Amino acid sequence: MIFRGSVWKFGENIDTDAIIPARYLNTSDPKELAAHCMEDADKDFPTKVKQGDIIVAGRNFGCGSSREHAPIAIKASGVSCVIAPTFARIFYRNAFNMGLPIFESYEAAEDIDEGDEIEVNADDGVIKNITKDKIYRAQPIPEFMQALIRDGGLIAHILKERRQAT
Repeated sequence: MIFRGSVWKFGENIDTDAIIPARYLNTSDPKELAAHCMEDADKDFPTKVKQGDIIVAGRNFGCGSSREHAPIAIKASGVSCVIAPTFARIFYRNAFNMGLPIFESYEAAEDIDEGDEIEVNADDGVIKNITKDKIYRAQPIPEFMQALIRDGGLIAHILKERRQAT
């Protein structure tokens, strides 16, 4: 699984309230959440993010409340994956449950700049910065977790497996 896109860069400790402000938690509609994704961190993000773009952030991305709305909003906005040195534990699990790939790489998060074009290979964890002609490493995503992503998240994956079993 390969992801390629332009980078949106954010700092450290981006919490779930910055990802999707609490005032929009009265809906679980992915399109509505996407319309407000990251707007408190960058007011232009919801209107300028493009399908396939990639978020690169600092340490502790997704800290704060344990809401599933955050990875849903990111994914629905068109972002293909997120790279950070570390993720909040609950956000990490919620991201995969919702089908949003995330990668931990300190050197990539430090060196990649906003607007860089990058490519991320989930199979081997190689992150290529096409703009700077550099390579970084992250942990590859195990096949069973890639299946969750391909199927659109944990619930969709379980439903698919049940349909195939009958």
